[in-house]
Amino acid sequence: MHELGISDLMLRAFVECLVLVGIHAYLGLHVIRRKVIFVDLALAQVAALGITIGFLFGMAPNSTAALLFSMLFTFVAAALFALTRTRGDRVPHEAIIGVVYAVSAAVIILVVDRAPHGAEHIKEVMTGAILWVSWQEIGLAAAVYAVVGLFHFIYRKPILAISDDPEAARASGMRMWVWDFWFYLSFGVVIAISVRTAGVLLVFVFLVVPAIIATLITARLKLQLLIGWSMGLLVTVLGLGISYFADMPAGPSVVSFYGLILGLVALVVYLWRAPSRRQAMLRAAYGLAVAVVLVGGIWSAGRGLAASPLAQSGHHQHAAHDHGNDPQVPAVAELTIEHQDCVFGDQTAGQQHHPADDHGLSKLETALQNADDDELRLSYALHIACHNPQRGARHLIDLLQKSEAPFIQAEALAALQKLAGRPFDFDPERSPQANRTGIQAIQDWWRKLPTK
Repeated sequence: MHELGISDLMLRAFVECLVLVGIHAYLGLHVIRRKVIFVDLALAQVAALGITIGFLFGMAPNSTAALLFSMLFTFVAAALFALTRTRGDRVPHEAIIGVVYAVSAAVIILVVDRAPHGAEHIKEVMTGAILWVSWQEIGLAAAVYAVVGLFHFIYRKPILAISDDPEAARASGMRMWVWDFWFYLSFGVVIAISVRTAGVLLVFVFLVVPAIIATLITARLKLQLLIGWSMGLLVTVLGLGISYFADMPAGPSVVSFYGLILGLVALVVYLWRAPSRRQAMLRAAYGLAVAVVLVGGIWSAGRGLAASPLAQSGHHQHAAHDHGNDPQVPAVAELTIEHQDCVFGDQTAGQQHHPADDHGLSKLETALQNADDDELRLSYALHIACHNPQRGARHLIDLLQKSEAPFIQAEALAALQKLAGRPFDFDPERSPQANRTGIQAIQDWWRKLPTK
């Protein structure tokens, strides 16, 4: 049963990645041609800003309301990018795009500072939660991407014209800002949907890296598309496979593997096209040797500084005084699923519990019962689950059933799914009646957890 759940998780993540590669590899080629490399990152950050502000209003990050709200933000950004691309810019278009990205990122940090569990939300926005994508979300993405792809196919001539040679397109009488707006608008729709599951980093990599690899190899658009799609398929399979067998986060694993493949392809292309193959290989060997020396030097410097008195700080001493009333109960700000002692996975069920923690966990449970809002209860429940999954899961299930806040239910569900290593059929937007089957499945799983 558990193995089937893990297999289903990986299958859905794989299909979602293929759907993403299909449209993003194509849009990435436009990004390369337009020389606005960071427009996708800026739009992804704007979409993430919309999700974050919606989260502050009480919208669950994976809800339809949050999706529509983030699209509204990307529409505004699309209009801004279209109107600021003018002839003979004294300020490069890329500079405006960079400012939009930086401001969006800064506002996200300001917003999550006011939101419960902001650090966890930032991590999810950046790296995504592709393992937890549902078949419904995959179907929605595929349908929307198909419509966007059809739009680009029908109007491929003007869209390619303003990407390949904007000056010639302007001289022919084309209304540049109109086609730019439609391009960025369709781009924004794709990004808004992609960020919800893949996160900012993976979306950026899916857009740029296959396009860069394809552009390095050939200048023909059709071949570039085939190479981009093929490379996306290969890297997705290998990246998700490494993530599964090495027990690493799926999104960052795929992103890292894309970076590795890009470096290898660039090296092969350089060696293949070099006028002197022998000289090119000598340069590559020299570069590799320099890289090894640099890595070794950084490693040695890190080890040396970590062992020196300079590495010590008084901050931890002040923190100890802050908890002087009861050192066994950490501050609420520290009670997140990312706590250093919190490891969710197969080995978690009952094996991370230590008898010496009983007194502290009992105090946390008392604090949870006396807490006056669901945000505090969720914080305590997450911390309890880090040390005793069976006891923590009981409180998370209670929140799932009794909390009226969708984002509280969404975070409790995410924690339970990480503990179980499989998804549950529960949707915070559905009625309690519609979620009865999902709650029953969660309770059945919880009853099988060992108790100590």
